[in-house]
Amino acid sequence: MTAPLPEPADPAPPAGPRFAVLRRVAVGLAGLLLVLGVLTAAGLPVFVHPQVDPLRPADAIVVLGGTPYERFDLGLELAERGLAPELVISASTGLNDPVMAKYCAGEHPFRVSCFEPEPWTTQGEAQEIRRRAAAEQWRHIIVVTFTPHVSRARYIVGKCFGGELTMVASPSRTDLPFTAWMYIRQSAGYLKAFTEIGC
Repeated sequence: MTAPLPEPADPAPPAGPRFAVLRRVAVGLAGLLLVLGVLTAAGLPVFVHPQVDPLRPADAIVVLGGTPYERFDLGLELAERGLAPELVISASTGLNDPVMAKYCAGEHPFRVSCFEPEPWTTQGEAQEIRRRAAAEQWRHIIVVTFTPHVSRARYIVGKCFGGELTMVASPSRTDLPFTAWMYIRQSAGYLKAFTEIGC
């Protein structure tokens, strides 16, 4: 007597809509992580390790505005080292800011002048640089700003100033929340700058 044949196994149930949704979510997350990885890698030489230039004497040192204030201390230090006869400071926190008095109203062995940019943007600062460069015949300036802003500032100021630019990075925070915010903020600023024609 032969043994009974085993009953055929039930076919695998068809993948339901829930499986399809989970698969789309997984593919979407993988794509998002890939994009974030590419953007992070692309942003490293722009926002984290931007190109800075070797220092040499210039016609003026220009410190772009903003906080923290360490960039203004760096501008003063460069002027005290004799790298330029004039220090120009963008008082983007306002000329009424009492902290700025240390820089704008202090006594220094070199000329110091402060201005409020109009508009209060990097482009406004670059337009003021263009005016002063034309009036004072600057051919070479040292521009000081904080690290994540160096590349974008080079692009914007370079559209307004035809002379030689020496970009100097003032150290800035490196924690993850700040760096992530700088990626977003500076990228948006780049997109805006790319759409603006001329200085």
